Amino acid sequence: MASEKLARSTGIVGLAVLGSRVLGVVREQLFAGLFGAGRELDAFITAFRIPNLFRDLFAEGALSAAFVTTFAQKREAEGDESAWRLVNLVLHALLLVVGLLVGLGMFFAPTLVDVIAPGFAAIPGKTELTVELTRLLFPFLLFIALAALAMGVLNSRNQFGVAASASIFFNLGSILIGLGGAWWMSPEYLEGVVQGNLAITGPGASRAITGMAFGTLLGGALQFLVQVPSVFKLGFRYRPMLSFSDPGVRAVLRLMGPATLGAAAVQINVLVNNNFASELGNGAVSWLNVAFRFMQLPLGVFGVAVGVVALPAVSRRVANADIAGMRAMVVRALRLVLSLCLPASAGLAVLAPDMIGVVYEHGKFDPRDTQMASHALVAYALGLAGYANIKVLVPAFYALGDARTPALISGLSILVNGALGWTAIHVLGMGHVALALATSVVACTNFAMLFVILNRRVGRLEGLESAILPIVGGTIVVALVAIVSRFGITSWLDADEFLTRLAVVGVAVPASAIAFALSSAAFGLAETRDLLGWLRERMGVKN
Repeated sequence: MASEKLARSTGIVGLAVLGSRVLGVVREQLFAGLFGAGRELDAFITAFRIPNLFRDLFAEGALSAAFVTTFAQKREAEGDESAWRLVNLVLHALLLVVGLLVGLGMFFAPTLVDVIAPGFAAIPGKTELTVELTRLLFPFLLFIALAALAMGVLNSRNQFGVAASASIFFNLGSILIGLGGAWWMSPEYLEGVVQGNLAITGPGASRAITGMAFGTLLGGALQFLVQVPSVFKLGFRYRPMLSFSDPGVRAVLRLMGPATLGAAAVQINVLVNNNFASELGNGAVSWLNVAFRFMQLPLGVFGVAVGVVALPAVSRRVANADIAGMRAMVVRALRLVLSLCLPASAGLAVLAPDMIGVVYEHGKFDPRDTQMASHALVAYALGLAGYANIKVLVPAFYALGDARTPALISGLSILVNGALGWTAIHVLGMGHVALALATSVVACTNFAMLFVILNRRVGRLEGLESAILPIVGGTIVVALVAIVSRFGITSWLDADEFLTRLAVVGVAVPASAIAFALSSAAFGLAETRDLLGWLRERMGVKN
């Protein structure tokens, strides 16, 4: 029953995250089509990198995990009134601390841009545009911190759907309000792109990207506001109060401090890669961003969804001193993530040029951009299972009251990634693909270290080894089906490149998914055998 409940709740969150990530791809596609992999898009990606880093930490990392753990355990021990008081206290602490951080970020924006993207200074106007966009986007951090608090409340009460769906409104706001802002600030630029004048640039392009940034900012506000009614419906009542000495607030801060670093490794490594990529000229930052956007789709749908659902259950088991139950829940989550992410990584690696070409190769995003981004996606795909399982293991340490161990491992991984990136760019003279590969290696190593330590801390995590062979066997089948589908369609179909790629993706993705379900079930994977049994039951098919 616990496995079925985990899978069902994960499915709800996964569908919501899938909707958000698909809209996120549409948003990125829009940016790429309007601006190409050039000065304006590089500037926006870099300017958004800082608040977006905090977005990942808050919404999918430190604040959400620390608050869910504390809120769930406080409600279990002291009841609803004490738990709602904690919400009010954390709310006002966030308004004060994050508001101050936003002010400092806007003031020191020039320094931040120089640190993150020193190579931009070699291109006229690029640093100045990035600073302007950074100042505009920094208040996004406050909106997303409040959204993360609301998400933590809802997840703690097993209300997963509304919280996971909130990011859909962020992407809708970014697209719709952003387009309106770009049209208002630079209609001549948008008209030129629509009419096929892809050589236009200059002040018009800068004004248009500023309008898109304004839409992104308001999208963050929508992500918070759509959750507010559901939080009040659960029984929350606003009370003005502030105390950093309250035991509950101190518990959240105690977890959140090192937890920020513990959850940040992948995103900080992406930020470090941005620094190195800025030295490779126009395009490198955008290629890495496009590739990582594709990585975020399965990462969010599988890794984040499973982690979000498992954390409250793990926290409640720890609060009740049920370590055996906690171990079982972690193992179920890891099996589920591996069974989803390993075949997804194989599919991404094989179909990278087709997927990126279908989505991004329009307007000012040309075939060379597709090729460069595809190479980066293959490198990122190698680390997908590591990325996703970090989302499961780090919150397990938080539930045990240990944020220090993930923080130390993340700190080490950040240093190693920086060293590998510096060596690749400055010593070996390699390009952006080496940066993506270094991040994947570091993510997998990070996961392995967390797994070994947790295994020693709570006892042997039994049950994972029986899933490895079926999952690996199914993943090999996925790779073969994807390769055969791609070769067969490109050899048989006489159409333009876009339609051919669309056919490849449309056939290979579902064929690979079906092949994995059947082959892994035949190899003995319980998760897919249960899924196929459930489908047969729903369809009225008797054994």
